[in-house]
Amino acid sequence: MLKTFSIGGIHPEENKLSAQSAIQELPIPKIATIPIAQHIGAPAKAIVKKGDEVKVGQVIAQSSGFVSANIHSSVSGTVFKVDDVMDATGFRRTSIIIKVDGDEWLEHIDRSEDLVTEITQTKEEIIKRVGDAGIVGLGGATFPAHVKLSVPPGKTAEVLVINAVECEPYLTSDHRVMLEKADEIMVGIEILMKALEVKKAIIGIENNKPDAIAHMTQVATKYSGIEVCPLKTQYPQGGEKQLISATMKREVPSGALPIEVGAVVQNVGTAFAVYEAIQKNKPLFERVATITGKSLKNPSNWKFRVGTPVSDIIEAAGGLPEDTAKIVGGGPMMGKALVSVDVPLTKGSSGLLLLAEEETARKATKACIRCGKCVSVCPMGLEPYLLMVLADKKEYERLENDAVMDCIECGSCSFTCPATRPLLDYIRLGKGKVGQIMRARK
Repeated sequence: MLKTFSIGGIHPEENKLSAQSAIQELPIPKIATIPIAQHIGAPAKAIVKKGDEVKVGQVIAQSSGFVSANIHSSVSGTVFKVDDVMDATGFRRTSIIIKVDGDEWLEHIDRSEDLVTEITQTKEEIIKRVGDAGIVGLGGATFPAHVKLSVPPGKTAEVLVINAVECEPYLTSDHRVMLEKADEIMVGIEILMKALEVKKAIIGIENNKPDAIAHMTQVATKYSGIEVCPLKTQYPQGGEKQLISATMKREVPSGALPIEVGAVVQNVGTAFAVYEAIQKNKPLFERVATITGKSLKNPSNWKFRVGTPVSDIIEAAGGLPEDTAKIVGGGPMMGKALVSVDVPLTKGSSGLLLLAEEETARKATKACIRCGKCVSVCPMGLEPYLLMVLADKKEYERLENDAVMDCIECGSCSFTCPATRPLLDYIRLGKGKVGQIMRARK
């Protein structure tokens, strides 16, 4: 029997429309809008100004704290201005806007396709270079990767878990990277293992990607200590705690981090980015994303430069379908609606989903009938129906006591509710307020 996590979960329609689409390279934009905050933590600090000439790979904003990440130029050209512009969240944030001229890269970046397997850097050099390269978690959380590699004093990493499940419906970018860059991923995993001083890595892949499981398993035989773990397709298996439960049969306690049970989790795309940073001197300024939707002419996977407008990738995939009612950044379960196609793609852009009107219409909300389905599918063992009521009544102390901060916002509760109650919407509001209260208390 295939492994999966211990409690809850759902299996929405997969809709992997772009799974057979090989990665294509999106043309370089004419103007790149590069936000200085593309990660969890403190925004980076801009170090260029209007009129400065920049090259591809050049640092244009430096990290401003331990939990922060450098930002590099994805294009060459002239800085047009540093200004507040709308990003994918719908808020105006500081961005560096560059008029593109040619495609001139920093000379020390190795642009060849040659596979480099020998790892010469020390643990300390790897962690520093991962930080310098501005690498963040590419599964969507955008947590700075070098922070995860810095194991706290008194804690010990035993296993590196690679998140390759890609459990969100529609998204296929990780799937394609595994099929097309398997050796580079394996070397990236070896680099991460060296930084963490662990002898074992487990790559978790759901069984709706049999070709990726077969290919990665075959390639892994060339590398010591790396194994592929096929998993039952079950959303939200990509959650850190769920993936650790599925692959290691260890449960991360409430409020604790994976290192408490000896695990460090990194996304498979992050492992590829680490390979490029260490073996090719290439910072993180481009990545692969899926653009998809049932009405889209060409659901596909594209490597894009950070700062490229969303409109460019839509155009490359065949243009905006007439029946489009909503554009979602990310997958349908955890993604967020975009307010404009002019916002830039960033390090955290794993996909774009174009939905038609009939797919977005919300049904009328009915009274809760206490069926308990939201409780049975919650992968964190919470009581979503109760958390919604507490959030609506602004009972924040009870919300905190009932572990609302454990919610991973997967949306399984709302998906399964027969009364179509907006459970996650209310829980997010309550969670945000409780978070503010907890931070103010410190």
